[in-house]
Amino acid sequence: MTRLAGIAAFAAPILLAACSSESAPQPPKPPPPPCEGGSFEGASFTHCTAVPGRHTIHAVLGPKDGAPYRSLSQLAVNRPAKSHEVAFAMNGGMFDADGQPIGYYVEEGEKRQALNTNEGWGNFHMLPNGVFYGDAGGNWHVRKSDDFEKSVTDRPDFGTQSGPMLVIAGKLHPRIDDDGKSLKLRNGVGVDARGRAHFVISDEPVSFGKLARYFRDALKCDNALFLDGSVSSLWDPEHGRVDGGPPLGPLIVVEKSAKAHR
Repeated sequence: MTRLAGIAAFAAPILLAACSSESAPQPPKPPPPPCEGGSFEGASFTHCTAVPGRHTIHAVLGPKDGAPYRSLSQLAVNRPAKSHEVAFAMNGGMFDADGQPIGYYVEEGEKRQALNTNEGWGNFHMLPNGVFYGDAGGNWHVRKSDDFEKSVTDRPDFGTQSGPMLVIAGKLHPRIDDDGKSLKLRNGVGVDARGRAHFVISDEPVSFGKLARYFRDALKCDNALFLDGSVSSLWDPEHGRVDGGPPLGPLIVVEKSAKAHR
């Protein structure tokens, strides 16, 4: 064998290995964590995103035929066997002293409470209020309660009524000040043009106006709904966060879809 032939014979396996390495399919990158920190107008928030096809959303009050969980920690330790992995969960709607919803509430297709269109005092009755609802296929929406009553004829798989609306068709609720004096921990939900549901909880006391602008200006949600204040709580398993505090009512649980694991 000549010296040139020997070099060629030695180089061939290296070249083949390099070509093989370059053509080998790379494993897909894992999706980003559903919850991440963020800031807006000098305030700190935690922002969690539910993506159709990657997540499913459920309204949960308590174990079947049982009393409401009243906390995210109770939800965490009492999850039914063989449940899908939780991406995150958040309190989701106004409730009475027993933890029962005071407005429209549907869980797994079963209506537990009718739409509440009564006038009254408090955040819930700061009209217009609204409904966050959707189905197992990832069609999620936020609508004013009166629009929901007029236009939604099929019962959703889940639904929870709260109030007030924060953003309505791209505009802030007409009764929300730019920066009111009432500063509290607050949380809400909005849906963007791509159908993603954005859940936000403030990490410090904020006004209604600042929370509403965060949904409209930073997250580009044309419709967003206030979920609650002061009791606002988040369960973020990936970061080991389970908020405690006063007793809760309805909960919104976002699970990792079985399809996303295939």
